Amino acid sequence: MIGLVWAQAANGVIGRDGTLPWRLPEDLAHFKALTLGTTVIMGRLTWESLPPKMRPLPGRRNIVLTRHTDADFEGAEVAHTLEEALAMSETDVWVMGGAQVYAAALPLAERLVVTELAKPVDGDAYAPVIDDAWQRTEFDETWRQSGNGLDFRITTYERAR
Repeated sequence: MIGLVWAQAANGVIGRDGTLPWRLPEDLAHFKALTLGTTVIMGRLTWESLPPKMRPLPGRRNIVLTRHTDADFEGAEVAHTLEEALAMSETDVWVMGGAQVYAAALPLAERLVVTELAKPVDGDAYAPVIDDAWQRTEFDETWRQSGNGLDFRITTYERAR
């Protein structure tokens, strides 16, 4: 199974200046539960955006995509193409960013898990467009409120058959 997982603001923003422009602990806990025991694939900038103490993400096989042939990311494996990264995995795969990696992986994905924030946020990186190739299979009808006051909900999409 190849899945994409991300959080986005109401206007589709997923990042600003190489970081998440919000703090949503409930989403981080959801992400951890979803991806434990799987392979996570991310671009170099996403790797660099993780707090150093969290690199590599524990309990998951970490693969970092980069064009640099001499790259070394302690605790993670390196791939130079998405196809190479996917071939390295022996478990379910979750693509976790950034925007360019999402765009490349979307045509290959079977599942999307999207945390939606109720409000727009300023940013410079955007989520892929979810078109009619996707069918919503799980959906929070009501917004949940984070401990820090952000309203959010989680939606799962499967590729339409």
